[in-house]
Amino acid sequence: MEPEKTTFRLKVDTRYVVSGFSRTTLVAATLLTAVCVLGAQTQGPIRIGFLTPLSGANAQNGRDILNGFVLALEETGYRSGGREIQLMVEDDEAIPAVGLTKARKLVESDRVHFMAGALLSSTGYALAPYIHSMKIPMIYPVVSADDLTQRARSPWIVRTGWTGSQPNHPFGEYAYHAMRLRTIATIALDYAFGWEAVGGFKRTFEAEGGRITRQLWTPLSVHDFAPYLASIPRNVDAVYALFLGRTALQFMRQYEEYGLKDRIPLIGQGTTTDEHVLPAMGDEALGAVTVLHYSAALQNPANLKFAAAYRSRFTRVPSYYSDGGYTSGKWAVAAIEALQGQVEDRNVLLDAMRKAKPADLPRGPVELDEYGNPIENIYVRRVERVNGQLQNTVIQVFPRVSQFWKYNPADYLREPLYDR
Repeated sequence: MEPEKTTFRLKVDTRYVVSGFSRTTLVAATLLTAVCVLGAQTQGPIRIGFLTPLSGANAQNGRDILNGFVLALEETGYRSGGREIQLMVEDDEAIPAVGLTKARKLVESDRVHFMAGALLSSTGYALAPYIHSMKIPMIYPVVSADDLTQRARSPWIVRTGWTGSQPNHPFGEYAYHAMRLRTIATIALDYAFGWEAVGGFKRTFEAEGGRITRQLWTPLSVHDFAPYLASIPRNVDAVYALFLGRTALQFMRQYEEYGLKDRIPLIGQGTTTDEHVLPAMGDEALGAVTVLHYSAALQNPANLKFAAAYRSRFTRVPSYYSDGGYTSGKWAVAAIEALQGQVEDRNVLLDAMRKAKPADLPRGPVELDEYGNPIENIYVRRVERVNGQLQNTVIQVFPRVSQFWKYNPADYLREPLYDR
């Protein structure tokens, strides 16, 4: 509840607000918990609802997204368009049903002006019908489910991240021509993100003349990769892997332990060696070639500034999840500024979000296509040790990559979604 004639600002440096109470977190997020109206001022704070996993196996990924968003708001002093900003954070636990429940709370009880966040593709798909029915703008910083900006798109979802297949279309061609690979086995997490990323890679790799000889799928809860590693054909030119978090760490260790690292080159989706796990890896990661729309090792001025600020603020190397949160925060601020803080009309706010063009983004230039998905640079990266630290060194840039790659959008959308 907002008092009518008092203005105060509660600044909490080491806590985040979740489900109506404060709990200690590993991220130091500065959050406004109360801003009220003063004198002739008739508007309260702009309320942003933020969903992200802050507990469970994907907690670090979720914290990275939140950290990036918080950093973008801290740069503005939690003010935009002449109004203060209140960030209301909910832990979705990376469980779609929980995310939907928390979204209802933010929209119907907390009365947020718009939402941002979520991590897993499954959560993104689960939220989409509710977002559309409530006509509430929501920014997806990292949810990569392809169809959210394709066949099942909602105008109320603004994606500032990517689609799972998007970087893999150029990577399939790169693997065939630049790396001269001809036969590949794939191993990936068995859910929408894995299916769509592998599907995009398979499509272009095989179109150029390559062949996927074996596809292996592992549950999200996998703890031992031994049965899967034993099933990898030993006569392939490379193995394409897609994992994240704990599964990425475990896979990379076991891949080396089983003697495969020196026998079969490892390539894959960028999350497998992303900076949210790379600092915890060792020599097992060296030489892995992956693809994504961000690397902490990018040398452009915006990323050098962002990476330094992120390290100083959170004592961590920024991951792609961090960049995703930061970019979405900059996107939200740009939209609010364009409206001079007048965000109450959701249709007008949505239009401003779709037209926003924030400058100096760490990953490079980004613009939205007519479906609400970014057109952006895609980076092929190789894990190297530089000054004693592992990093994703960029070895190839594909500029301005669309979610449809080189295909005609109308023809592309008549084809089925990549699946298992």
